[in-house]
Amino acid sequence: MTHVGGPSLPQERRLVTEVPGPRSRELLARKQSAVAAGVGVMLPVFVTAAGGGVLVDVDGNSLIDFGSGIAVTNVGNSAEHVVAGVRAQVEAYTHTCFMIAPYEPYVRVCEELNRLTPGDHEKRSALFNSGSEAVENAVKIARAYTRRPAVVVFDHAYHGRTNLTMALTAKNMPYKHRFGPFAPEVYRVPMSYPFREPVEITGEQAAARAISVIDRQVGAENLAAVLIEPIQGEGGFVVPAPGFLPAIAAWCRERGVVFIADEIQTGFARTGAWFACEHEGVVPDLIATAKGIAGGLPLSAVTGRAEIMDAVHAGGLGGTYGGNPIACAAALGAIRTIEEQDLVGRARRIGEVMLARLGDMAACYPVIGDVRGRGAMTAVEIVRPGTKDPDPEATQAVARACHAAGLLVLTCGTYGNVLRFLPPLVIPDHLLAEGLDILDKAFAAVS
Repeated sequence: MTHVGGPSLPQERRLVTEVPGPRSRELLARKQSAVAAGVGVMLPVFVTAAGGGVLVDVDGNSLIDFGSGIAVTNVGNSAEHVVAGVRAQVEAYTHTCFMIAPYEPYVRVCEELNRLTPGDHEKRSALFNSGSEAVENAVKIARAYTRRPAVVVFDHAYHGRTNLTMALTAKNMPYKHRFGPFAPEVYRVPMSYPFREPVEITGEQAAARAISVIDRQVGAENLAAVLIEPIQGEGGFVVPAPGFLPAIAAWCRERGVVFIADEIQTGFARTGAWFACEHEGVVPDLIATAKGIAGGLPLSAVTGRAEIMDAVHAGGLGGTYGGNPIACAAALGAIRTIEEQDLVGRARRIGEVMLARLGDMAACYPVIGDVRGRGAMTAVEIVRPGTKDPDPEATQAVARACHAAGLLVLTCGTYGNVLRFLPPLVIPDHLLAEGLDILDKAFAAVS
């Protein structure tokens, strides 16, 4: 598959210096003296160009990208329709604030989200800036509709860095440490995590376990919403056992609890469907989206059943920059790109290649305890051989070896022992294969 749109970058891995190179190290020193220490950097290579499946740094190195800016640049870093839409919008106007003087691009994005998200019911959407904002507003909407206070989330969940979304997030370091107290009325229940179940259970059994905790500790009559990532992101790319999501959604429907799908990392073709809920036919009441929605520009949304979305009083939703016209133009370009290039199908093909190769590696390297994922959202969980004990040190060693060889990979997981892979959906086949070769060699070196 060839790179389409934006600067025509050679689709090749090229190392002309060590990684990071001297100019990147100079910029890192400037970063350390100018940027707050709390803003960390995983791989300190400073990018000057990106597109297709590569990132080019200030030293002239061209790295294979298996990160997509954490599942943001699904359509590439400079997709033609995104660039053209943004350019035209900037020349027309940059901002009016939709709540003050509205504009058509906001309405068009909402119409597209209403069309694309699961379910044929009447829908409404509202636009915001970040994933955290989308999640917060989904909770606000659910509380307004149900007039109940409580929210249920799951072990290993990640939902953001604002006060409420930190409360919703499971992992302390680095997301919550020393930032409390957090928002109240948040309750956590067990997730379906097939690799880490003490004994093998079905998705329906795992759902019954979670529901039992809800019934005992919260009570459906007090519960506004159940919030879940269909595939958990920062928690370790945890794919729940089949049947888990449908059982939770059915329980919510029977008891008037709003079922919210956090599709921020899983949405916009990433998993080989427009949205990950579709793999099991689950139709959320509300769906929170961001990341891949706008090809790299800040935009997020909540889309859901009209009667739920419209329960909030006029003026209760909004924000100065929410649905900025430039971000809306980018989103319309990203959606057009996904449809024209069939990136949903491309994600499925990427997943087939990656899961097959990762499975072969797992057969060779005992440090790989589990291979999982859907579409172009795959991961390996790294353990001490012969056990399920997490091995974050080996995980970091493999990641460092990949980075040094010119392959950007990301880590995640509650235990810091998961390597996750999120290549752009427009990555050429030869770069995908070369990246997997590099990963194989990194495992061989560490093992």
